[in-house]
Amino acid sequence: MPSIRVKICGLSTPGTLDAALSAGADLVGFVHFPKSPRHVALETARILSEQAEGRAERVVLLVDPDDALIDAALGAVDPDWIQLHGHETPERVAAIRDRSGRPVMKALGVSTRADLTAIAAHGAADRILLDAKPPPDAALPGGNGLAFDWDLLAGLDLPAGTMLSGGLAPGNVAKALARTGLRAVDVSSGVETRAGEKSPERIAAFIAAVRAYEQGPISQIDAFAAL
Repeated sequence: MPSIRVKICGLSTPGTLDAALSAGADLVGFVHFPKSPRHVALETARILSEQAEGRAERVVLLVDPDDALIDAALGAVDPDWIQLHGHETPERVAAIRDRSGRPVMKALGVSTRADLTAIAAHGAADRILLDAKPPPDAALPGGNGLAFDWDLLAGLDLPAGTMLSGGLAPGNVAKALARTGLRAVDVSSGVETRAGEKSPERIAAFIAAVRAYEQGPISQIDAFAAL
């Protein structure tokens, strides 16, 4: 099993999902958030989830969901993970984890080192996903194609499995891995031709870049020089 986990998020069609699965994605994400260009109805998410079953871990992404939506998502998608990408408090994360009986991934927006203090409060989350904090006027909590300063993570003892997101693409993911030392990455807009439209070629290139970095031999200096 690869030691670097790759998540392709915002998949919305059988063809692009198959591209992610065929390329070796470890996790595939389905966004249920009407404001997002990557939004899929729960019935569509159900069909995609069935397609991915047994081939990758299935993630349903929700934003500040109430209990009714949690229950509906569980019934339709039967996800392996619930990703929370809103303003869920640590208490709400714990409650959703207890209610669903599924592991929970909590996304945290980062723009300054102070934002990273929120990690300690989210001990109930099974995985932390660090994403760039959206601009104040942004309509979406994530998927904006922005990266935060990866050097903010220097010297931090991050929880095992912490996932890096925000502004990643085939051309910079090796640099991101080398600079942060993290072993899990998440991409959405970086493998699209335009918002909401995934590119099978970019998905394959992204995963190939991760696997090439993982296999080496390549030093951090080489990884930076190659970009």
